[in-house]
Amino acid sequence: MRRIAAAVLLLCLLTGTACGILITEFCPDPYLPGDPDEYLVLEGDGVLDGFVLSDGEGGFRFPPGTRISGRLVVARNGPAFERTHGHPPDFEIEDHVPTIPDVIPNGNLLMANRADELYLYRGTTLVQQVAWPADVHPREGQIHYLEDGVWDPRPLFIGQSRFSPATFEGVTVTAFAAPDCAYEVFSSTVASAEREILVNVYEFTDPGMAEDLIHARERGVAVTVLLEGGPVGGVPPEERAIAGALNRSGIVVLAMANTDAAHTKYRYDHAKYLVVDKQTVLIGSENYKPGGYPAPGLQGNRGWGVCLTDPELAAYFREVFLFDTRGGDIVPFEGTGGELHTPWAPSYTVEFAPCRTEGARVTPVVSPDTSHLITRLLEEAEESIAIEQAYITNQTKYELNPYLAAAINASRRGVSVQVLLDAAWFNTEGDADNDEMVEIVNRIAAAEGLRLEARLADLEANNLAKIHNKGVVVDKRAVLVSSINWNANSPGFNREAGVIIEHPDIAAYYAGVFEDDWDASGEGGAGDAYGQDRLKIAAAACILVGLAALYFYRRGRC
Repeated sequence: MRRIAAAVLLLCLLTGTACGILITEFCPDPYLPGDPDEYLVLEGDGVLDGFVLSDGEGGFRFPPGTRISGRLVVARNGPAFERTHGHPPDFEIEDHVPTIPDVIPNGNLLMANRADELYLYRGTTLVQQVAWPADVHPREGQIHYLEDGVWDPRPLFIGQSRFSPATFEGVTVTAFAAPDCAYEVFSSTVASAEREILVNVYEFTDPGMAEDLIHARERGVAVTVLLEGGPVGGVPPEERAIAGALNRSGIVVLAMANTDAAHTKYRYDHAKYLVVDKQTVLIGSENYKPGGYPAPGLQGNRGWGVCLTDPELAAYFREVFLFDTRGGDIVPFEGTGGELHTPWAPSYTVEFAPCRTEGARVTPVVSPDTSHLITRLLEEAEESIAIEQAYITNQTKYELNPYLAAAINASRRGVSVQVLLDAAWFNTEGDADNDEMVEIVNRIAAAEGLRLEARLADLEANNLAKIHNKGVVVDKRAVLVSSINWNANSPGFNREAGVIIEHPDIAAYYAGVFEDDWDASGEGGAGDAYGQDRLKIAAAACILVGLAALYFYRRGRC
């Protein structure tokens, strides 16, 4: 592809004003039945006389004297495109409305979904060619973008954002760990709000957190909550009751869901953050559930979170929130009546208090826009990587998870890598889940003699309900706090949110939390997958022996 881009550049130089005009975006397989809203975008500057678009079977040219200065959108059906994108195209191929100019067709250009090609000619000179699946991977709803002469490999879909990486200096950070002090930081952050609170969270079932938001609304704070409209397993009754209580207080509650007007931007809105007064962002791994933000002294999940104070960083996440609350896939979430109830939880001895520091360097990570920054973080490791995840799944039977692969490659250049995974039954009872992943990692480590080890967390030893974290500590200098699971879906298809924080105090804080969980999960604990299997086999054998003895005893008495 880079050779093609270079050839295109050479052609541009040779053809003068023919140049700079290229296909930079196209969507051959949108969501509407029959794909009437398929489109392509040309970018450049100049007169389009002599330019022809073709798919090898049909094509079109532009009316004489048509100029381009920047972007020019050509859709098959203008009204259908406007229905999908909220604005009309510059031209339409099929004559549907007089308000949208028509191109001059020659045959019928219809972009096939699975395999086709586009050609851009100036006269008889081929300026550009793109073919799929050779140059781009075809998926329903995916838009293909040309950036720096290369087709972007990310799966970016209709309605999604394309935020660029950004880094913010001098940020004030309060780090916290669940279950120890998560609710304490959340509650104080919401209590500090004077004007506005924007909340985006996958699931919301915690009555105490709802009450905090309601109290903020009662003192005049404008509160908006965005939820996932179709979480795995459906919206639970507890969340509908929470939404009802928020509705009655005057809080705006929205959901991202498929509608007649639009397909959802993301497979799941799985982010977990809030923005307060255009100044503060609270972001982490946990949903707004009793296990994610338990009251002090109650058991819950192991999760990481941070409260970040910086107006420019807050503006970044506020823009993400406002972008995601626009479009036809955003609908009011009507809750129900019903009493709010916090389930019983065992007691928990708090070990970690919040850690506050100033002068941190913070880089937002939002999926799918900038989730590649996690790979870069792992690739830059020089001494150590500590990974604590709810679970890790591979891309395929023969292809490692790309983040895990980056960590293992780091161990091959001498970096010490530790991987700690959840040991709850739902993450260990399958045939290809966390205990098998621990075995795979440790087998690679043994075969290659690497400074690499994986363990299952000993939940009982640390009195945790489960590991729900999605965190990484690199070289005890940088930390990833996020909602991004290490699977094939989360980085590329969900809306996720996290941050990479560079500050020695914050890194030391999370390294301490990790080491506490890691040390509790040592040999003989839940981290010993082989030991667990041997215990299960031994227990089953004892039961069988006992049943056999009972059988023969009874037969002897007959």
